[in-house]
Amino acid sequence: MVTGVEISPREAEVLELVGAHLSNAEIAARLCISVRTVESHVSSLLRKLEVPDRRALAQRAAEPARAGGSHPAQVLPAPLTSFVGRALERGELTDLFKKHRQVTAVGPGGVGKTRLALAVAAEAAGEYSDGVWFVDLVPVTDPAAVAASVAGALGLGEQPGRGMTESVVAALADRHALLVLDNCEQVRDGVVPFVERLLAMCPRVTVLATSRARLMVPFERVYPVPPLSLPDDGESDAVALFMERAAAVGWPLDPPLRDQVTSICERLDGMPLAIELAAARYPTLGLDGLTAALSHPLRMLTGGSRADDRHRSVRAALDWSHALLEPDDRALLHRVSVFAAPFTASAAAAAVTGAEEWITADGLARLAEQSLLVVRASPGGTGYRALETIRQYGTERLTEAGELADARAGHLRWCLAVAADLAVARQDWRARFDQVADELRAALAWAADQPERRADAYRLAEHLAELAFTRNLIGESQQRYEQAAALADDPAATASMLRRAAAVAGCRMRGDDMYRFHRAAADAARRSGDTAGAACDLATAATNAYRFSGKFERIPPQQEVIALVTEAGALAGDDPAAQAAVALAEAAVLADTFGAAQGPPDNDVPKTIALAERAVGLAHRTGDLLAESAALDALTGAQSWAGDTFAVAATARRRTVLLSSTPGDPAGTHELIDALGTATEAALGAGDLPGARRWARQLADHPLLAEVGHRATSLLLVAETLAGNTDEVLTFSVRFREAWKRVGSPTRSYLGPAVAGVAMIHGLRDDHDAQREWNTVLNQLGAMPEHTYAYGPVFDAIQLLHRGQAGQALERMAPEPGDVWKWLTWIWLHWYVALRAEATVLAGSPDAGDRLAEARTIVSGNPVAAAVVERAEALFHDDRERLLATADAFDAAGCRYQSARTMVLAGGDHAERGAAAFAGLGLAPPGPLPAWLLNRSGG
Repeated sequence: MVTGVEISPREAEVLELVGAHLSNAEIAARLCISVRTVESHVSSLLRKLEVPDRRALAQRAAEPARAGGSHPAQVLPAPLTSFVGRALERGELTDLFKKHRQVTAVGPGGVGKTRLALAVAAEAAGEYSDGVWFVDLVPVTDPAAVAASVAGALGLGEQPGRGMTESVVAALADRHALLVLDNCEQVRDGVVPFVERLLAMCPRVTVLATSRARLMVPFERVYPVPPLSLPDDGESDAVALFMERAAAVGWPLDPPLRDQVTSICERLDGMPLAIELAAARYPTLGLDGLTAALSHPLRMLTGGSRADDRHRSVRAALDWSHALLEPDDRALLHRVSVFAAPFTASAAAAAVTGAEEWITADGLARLAEQSLLVVRASPGGTGYRALETIRQYGTERLTEAGELADARAGHLRWCLAVAADLAVARQDWRARFDQVADELRAALAWAADQPERRADAYRLAEHLAELAFTRNLIGESQQRYEQAAALADDPAATASMLRRAAAVAGCRMRGDDMYRFHRAAADAARRSGDTAGAACDLATAATNAYRFSGKFERIPPQQEVIALVTEAGALAGDDPAAQAAVALAEAAVLADTFGAAQGPPDNDVPKTIALAERAVGLAHRTGDLLAESAALDALTGAQSWAGDTFAVAATARRRTVLLSSTPGDPAGTHELIDALGTATEAALGAGDLPGARRWARQLADHPLLAEVGHRATSLLLVAETLAGNTDEVLTFSVRFREAWKRVGSPTRSYLGPAVAGVAMIHGLRDDHDAQREWNTVLNQLGAMPEHTYAYGPVFDAIQLLHRGQAGQALERMAPEPGDVWKWLTWIWLHWYVALRAEATVLAGSPDAGDRLAEARTIVSGNPVAAAVVERAEALFHDDRERLLATADAFDAAGCRYQSARTMVLAGGDHAERGAAAFAGLGLAPPGPLPAWLLNRSGG
């Protein structure tokens, strides 16, 4: 309170508010009087208190309070909403202006520069003895009026003989204060000389500026204000802001909805203004409505409780920035909006400006200085990116000017050239593809909707399909081939694209899509007059329904498939390729339908083999390696029905040699992956464990299977399990299970042997918890006859025999091989027969001699199975020397587990060595030997 002077109660109120550093307009609003009345009261106070200016008047009002030890002035706008997050940014910005006297917080409109500046200024207020002062420069349009605006905020009047700049400098000359200059971009030419003069003459004043463009003065320190943090492994400020603002309008969100909120915040690039406006629309649109509306964010992101018109919508914020640009820079901003991803100056020059690269680079730099482009340096060069809302804003401006089609056409031409170059590139093409992939996709999306660009869209879709496949993006590759087929004007081209789509679908284990694409290709081939091509497609569709039945969700009805074979035969004529395709279909479909699959293995097997060999011969004469490989696959199936395990292995090896020089296109890759799988399985069936592991590793290491590790490693797990390589099984099982879960835990029957094998290894280790977990996975795959009659009995018998439970092992393998032959052919017949013979001997079965003789005949030539039978015979005849010799046979065959088991069965000192070998493999000690064997060996 001022004493000794008569002032009215209203003047006292005005004086108190002047002391609080409110402007005349703010005082008028607070006291509900006119600004003119406030001006009259201030003039009266200046006269009565005999002070020269408003600053001195504020000091008089504050003198008693200061004497009482109050805090220094803090003239900051009161925030209307809470400040969320930004802990890292607050710390970094505070550290910066504590070390440097002029700091500019730079960023695009709506990124939260002002709120951040106010937050750090409020936190630092106690460190400035003469207070913190805030100056909003938004209303200022004349650069020459900057000093006057600062003076108004400080409560200074113009002093006779001094300009406004000098008045401010004089008032702050000996003050320790922080001056916040907000929104400097539109009066930068006035801010720069003012700040230079202020800092030179006021050594204890610090200036914190906010601007969409840096001030470009030597003493400036720039702090780029980033968008709010998006979800990584930690917390997300962007999500927290949305959740808080939604709760503030009475619509709190449950934690389970966080993923939807995360997606919205990511699409808004973490921009606070956009997130706040989206949260304001949440009560009426809901999260689903917001997600849908984000395809047009500039329309949706309006409203909100913003006092500043520039922040009532994202569009208004962008209009403000746009108005500050020179005409050439506006045009450049518009044209680069067609880029969907970060781009370089050279790309912009080639695609949308047509100007020299250095001219384009100079313009991009100016846009970046205005915070309208994000800049990132990388080894590949400087990249530029427009945030999504800015990009859409530029696109709208192009549309208004009638220039969007031309800009997109230029972008499309550039994308076609880039894609063509990548298709023949040999070095660094993957990194280059990753950089431009989004551009190719965006250009294709636009061109596909333009009838006059249909031919270009077809070419780009084909390029993108090829590149995506080579980049192992096989899902996209299939989609792009199908899209190219729809865009093709020529039905022959349509058929070609559909065939490639079918091959990619095969690589993806999508048999239903393979079938559909080949049938559609046949229709397109017929429209083009290519009846031989149509015959090939129909025959291939029929063949695949049987050859790759495990890839189908719904296997086509038998009569439908037979009808396709019949139709293909009628269309084939004398075309060699069509005849070969029909012959393969007859071998794969008709022989299976009317022959071996209907009865015991001796039912029409010669006819099946004859049809398959005819298919191989016809395919070989065409010179088509892929057709010949497919025919050889049919031959392996026929040989398997015949029980000729070693012929199967030889034919499978022949396929891999044949395909060693095939190109890495979809059809060749699909055939090679199938051939490697077949070779692995055939080698396992023949007891060639080193070969099986070699083929399985090639399959597991194939780049196309990198994202489907469960499929890639399944056969390798089986091979390592049968070899007894515990460490490898444990290692690859982790990769298998993680990949299986990552793709949604598919219930594919071909995964059963791998899962059962891993469960068995854990059983041999006495890790019962892990075994239960893997058995749970096995149950998820569903009931499979192969588990009941083939690999299930084999793995169970190995474990039961390890525990000394020969009787139970024999019970598990009770069915005669001839009764369950359909599931034992291919891999499991020799393993089943050999282990069954050993269980018979160890269980003391009276028919052990007959079982051994039968088994010896079946497994002859299989190094592992034959050694198991030989070991059983040695036990049966009490021939220790013969028994110990099998250990060497197992070692030579790469079967470490069975070698260790031989030593245990030999008893005595050998048993100790065997137990040590089991321990070295990480397996539990074996169970007790049968009493008769212990008595015989003297153990």
